[in-house]
Amino acid sequence: MEAIGQIIARAQITNGGPIILFQPENEYSQATSDVTFPDREYFQAVEDQYREAGVVVPFINNDAAPRGILAPGTGSGSVDIYGHDAYPLGFDCANPYTWPDGALPLEFRTLHLEQRSFDSWGGASFANCTTLLNEQFERVFYKNDFSFGVTIFNVYMTYGGTNWGNLGHPGGYTSYDYGAAIAEDRTVSREKYSEAKLEANFLKVSPAYLTATPGNASNGTFTDTAAIATTQLKGIMTNFYIVRHAAYNSLNKTTYRLTVPTNAGNLTIPQLSRELTLNGRDSKIHVTDYNVGEYTLLYSSAEIFTWKRFQDKTVLILYGGANETHEAAFSGSSAFHLLEGASVRSQANNDALIISWDVGSVRRVIRIGADLYVYLLGNLTPTFRSFDADCDGDRNGAYNYWVSDLPAPSPYNNYTISDPSSVIVQAGYLLRTATVRNNSLLLTGDLNQTTSIEIIGGKPRLCTSLFFNGRQVDTSTNPYGVTTGTLVFNKPNISPPDLMNLEWKYINSLPEIQPDYDDSAWQNANVGTTMNPRGLDTPTSLYGSDYGFNAGNLLFRGHFTAAGNEAKFSLRTQGGAAYGVSVFLNSTFLGSWVGNGTGFEYNQTLTFPLLNAGQPAVITVLQDNMGLDENFIVGTDQMKKPRGILNYTLFGRPQSAVQWKVTGNFGGENYRDLARGPLNEGGLYAERQGFHLPGPPTTDSGWKSAKPTNGISAAGVAFYTTSFDLDLPMGYDIPLSFVFTNSTSNDTGVSNFRSQLYVNGYQFGKYGECLVAIIFQSLSLSID
Repeated sequence: MEAIGQIIARAQITNGGPIILFQPENEYSQATSDVTFPDREYFQAVEDQYREAGVVVPFINNDAAPRGILAPGTGSGSVDIYGHDAYPLGFDCANPYTWPDGALPLEFRTLHLEQRSFDSWGGASFANCTTLLNEQFERVFYKNDFSFGVTIFNVYMTYGGTNWGNLGHPGGYTSYDYGAAIAEDRTVSREKYSEAKLEANFLKVSPAYLTATPGNASNGTFTDTAAIATTQLKGIMTNFYIVRHAAYNSLNKTTYRLTVPTNAGNLTIPQLSRELTLNGRDSKIHVTDYNVGEYTLLYSSAEIFTWKRFQDKTVLILYGGANETHEAAFSGSSAFHLLEGASVRSQANNDALIISWDVGSVRRVIRIGADLYVYLLGNLTPTFRSFDADCDGDRNGAYNYWVSDLPAPSPYNNYTISDPSSVIVQAGYLLRTATVRNNSLLLTGDLNQTTSIEIIGGKPRLCTSLFFNGRQVDTSTNPYGVTTGTLVFNKPNISPPDLMNLEWKYINSLPEIQPDYDDSAWQNANVGTTMNPRGLDTPTSLYGSDYGFNAGNLLFRGHFTAAGNEAKFSLRTQGGAAYGVSVFLNSTFLGSWVGNGTGFEYNQTLTFPLLNAGQPAVITVLQDNMGLDENFIVGTDQMKKPRGILNYTLFGRPQSAVQWKVTGNFGGENYRDLARGPLNEGGLYAERQGFHLPGPPTTDSGWKSAKPTNGISAAGVAFYTTSFDLDLPMGYDIPLSFVFTNSTSNDTGVSNFRSQLYVNGYQFGKYGECLVAIIFQSLSLSID
């Protein structure tokens, strides 16, 4: 805690860093009735630790529900700012197009707003979650929060990533994609990423929003139809009007007219055309008396992406949805010059210039007065972006634009500057950074196709050249001061290996069931007590953690001398949701629990073959431990639920007749692989021998040529390894993934296997054939 606190302290805004708030706990919200809750002494101690480490920014909390726990002024341990979770659409990824009635939030203390949905083993897949919480969700739900006048807005989450190795918990699988804005493989091709960018850029250049007073949503008050709900945020000069369907989940196309007060009196918008349009699950932010530098935007039905005052001009960028008509009016102006495009209607009225246009496939650029350049963006789908299937073709023109702040000197570092120097760039797939050095504008970003580039406000003052990713770009300047050029994408020659046709080596990774296997080096499972609150139902503990084995596969071997009357063996195991277990007597397979997405423990009774009296026998239990549970409710000790054998009965014999040994990851808590860490591997034979690391001894005896697609003919564990050179070119960010497709067996229709994937010794993930409800599972590998 002290070390983490010191890291956070160094990155605070008071030290020129980005951290403005700190959340000392998460979802400290529920408890059992037998514990003190909330435990203010505990929470105050947590806060004190961080204060002592140098954290000075305000504390904020995230209640799992709006219960007011530890809200400001409630006593010891209270935070400075209160917030709570909000998951208005829940986690029903199985029905990704269903928005239930009445789910739109009506309050605004949300700190942990839904932008993703979790999925469990056997679930509907993150592809469905992405559809459920797509760009339409962002438009309706995010702007609904903005209608409350929120000044702190946090979403969970922008990027999820991957549960590497055994990092995850049983409630989720290897992927932590979660349908977030940035995909697991770090691509930004989901439309929700671009939609979030539009909204964030608008708020960044709209300081009047911060002081506007929100009103109540009303149906038909500002519009001519009760089908539209409108919320006014009334400012000192600027007003914001957030519109959506009154039935927020409506799929209807609704036309409306908006009547609002302005400095020019009450106006009904539009004035030059018949109506505005709201298409289905959408929401818009209309503005009145909006400051654009030295100009005033009297009103706009189109949404604002950004605006910026440059040395010799002001740039305003407006956008709309497909097949919409929009209108904007500029105070104190009477005419405009059309610089690009066509079909912009206009009229001078009451000391204001009104322009109207139909959103089409190309943009228009106009100049108002001496130096206001207004970009009216089209909705042409950009050729260099590949949106997911749920993209609705809307607003794509705006998605091509990026605003990148130029670095400010320390200690400001752009975090305390409300109006940093910036460039507005129409570019390719992704713009990352912008810097000025030696009279050059240096941009970094990603391309996936040759594309044009435009520096909309022109290059910064004194800049004479443009570089992209270190290469100079030939540029020209058009008549209205835009620097233009071409970014050339040299498509790399990428030839991923054909895994099916590589030479694979195989070794048996369950030699423990062979009669000559020697487990004398294993730990004796002879601990007679446990600190685990569950206690013991066995003579000695058979919990992996009592022997230092906390992650990955566990193996138990129970030795006994047969009396000849052992007919059955019952076993109760616990490994977390989706775990599996297989049981062997000597070399004979007795049975398995293949697992499912909800079963975290299992009782099974297995029939023994005939044993002769006096015969030594060994029961081998292999358990796929899926990780420890989360401890969401204080007092339940869920995270202490043991992994291993809870109870067993050897029919006709006392439990003490069986003497157990146990093993897990190599070294247990004294793990040996310091580079990859304690959660990388488990207790399978191949893992304990280090065969998953680079350079396994495949020329030694015991190794054979075999491919994983061939599989094995009987219950057991097979370890397969191969090697190849990726030979990827330098200078490219190339997302790669391993895709496991479902297979079937002739007997059951489902092939009950589990697999783990290692790359250069790192466990990339797990796949459970019997646990998936989707056609494939992708495990991501990112190469820079």
